[in-house]
Amino acid sequence: MAEAARRKWRPSLAMIVFVVLATVAALPLIGLFFFRLYENQLIRQTESELIAETAMLAVMFKAEVEHSPQARARLKRLRRPSEPTPAQDEPFQPIEPKLDLAAGEILGRRPEAIDAKAPPDRALSEIGARLEAIALEAQTVTLAGFRFLDADGTVIGGREEVGRSLAQIDEVATALGGQYGSALRLRVLTSEPPPLYSISRGTGVRVFVAMPVIVDQALAGVIYASRTPNNVVKHLYGERGKVALAAASVVAVTLLIGLLFWRTIARPIRALIGETRRIGSGAKAEPLRQHGTREIAMLSESFVDMAGRLSERSDYIRTFAAHVSHELKSPLTSIQGAAELLQDADASPEPMSEAERRHFLRNIIDDTRRLTVLLDRLRELARADNPQKGGDTTLRVILPALAAGFSALEITAEGDQDLAFAMSPENAVIVFSHLLDNAARHDGRHVRILVASEGGRARIDIADDGDGISPANQAKVFEPFFTTRRESGGTGMGLGIVQSMLRSHGGTIRLISSTQGTCFRITIPLAPGSGA
Repeated sequence: MAEAARRKWRPSLAMIVFVVLATVAALPLIGLFFFRLYENQLIRQTESELIAETAMLAVMFKAEVEHSPQARARLKRLRRPSEPTPAQDEPFQPIEPKLDLAAGEILGRRPEAIDAKAPPDRALSEIGARLEAIALEAQTVTLAGFRFLDADGTVIGGREEVGRSLAQIDEVATALGGQYGSALRLRVLTSEPPPLYSISRGTGVRVFVAMPVIVDQALAGVIYASRTPNNVVKHLYGERGKVALAAASVVAVTLLIGLLFWRTIARPIRALIGETRRIGSGAKAEPLRQHGTREIAMLSESFVDMAGRLSERSDYIRTFAAHVSHELKSPLTSIQGAAELLQDADASPEPMSEAERRHFLRNIIDDTRRLTVLLDRLRELARADNPQKGGDTTLRVILPALAAGFSALEITAEGDQDLAFAMSPENAVIVFSHLLDNAARHDGRHVRILVASEGGRARIDIADDGDGISPANQAKVFEPFFTTRRESGGTGMGLGIVQSMLRSHGGTIRLISSTQGTCFRITIPLAPGSGA
């Protein structure tokens, strides 16, 4: 289960922090981008509407000229447009809005009209007056201002500017050349705008368009129109429902980010803190239900493993201390009793016989030797718990040392004797020596060692033909100080040393069923680079 949790992909803490910070940092830029984009769209929308209005007025201008004999007569003297008219097979030539608030140039205020070189033609002035009346009536709805110019740029319809010239204006000059012209100009403000409007660049500009009127491939005049684009703040207020929806979306995203932080970081850390407090009160460690990030998952698994090992270590130390105190107490009590008897005998009127004295002294010496052996085994166990790790070996390498140390045993090696496992030769000799000593103490004569590879680990079976272990004692063989040969000097610590040494190297040992004698199975990781 733990291995599956480690293999499961989880985002790293650094990745989550980076994504969240990048998102938070990008939100203002994204908002500003869309604000500018929306503001520029309002400029394009205003220009597009003015194009449509001036195009309709140009059609009306053209119709007025075609129905006026005086205007048609003057048409022969009008100058030609610089651009050719569309071909007959391409009757449509749409005009697309081209003003750009972000990248385009904003010109100064529209120049004032100047004196015309010559008064406008009377027929055109009458046309301009009729069109001006229509434009003024439409202005209450469109909010656009219109000027009607003749081919010389003189105003023939436009209130107080009638009879004056606008030919010097750039966009008008472009239209007088037969091309559509437009410009963004600073707006003449009659009053200070509300402070909130200052965030919009489009507040102080006005859109100007100039549409040429072409009659029989000749320039008959120009429709010059202007309008202030809709203010983005005012427009957003008009679209407050959608703005509210967008704001709700931002709040939802923010809450989602907060939930992400809480679920992937805050909650697992709080759960881990709660688990530490629970373990501190004496409970067993349990894995977290939600890990969140990869780092927290690894931290949780490491913490649970560490807590489990500490708990096992604590139980082991407590049990071991109880066994040690018991094992040490027996010979010490015996030594103390014998010494007290010898002391009392010296003070007694009836002296102790020499045979009795020798008996008590022999008991003291035997118990002292037992204590010495016991302390030696305790030192071996301590070294086995914290051995010098590293290196690798094979059964073929350590077999001569084992044969020399246990010459009374017939040792037979089978299987892959060159299979390298992750344990130094010195530590491997300690492990196998204790197992061979255990076989010799139980009247074994022949020991068979079988080596094989299994799932990336070495599997080593050690079987002897000794007395074997009774079913009642099989569950106790790895308990510290358990022995059936105490009278012959057994301490019951040999298998404990073997188990500790193997555990320190990531290995295991267990007793397996055998028809004769005893059989132990050892598993230990293979050495790096060793074939499976």
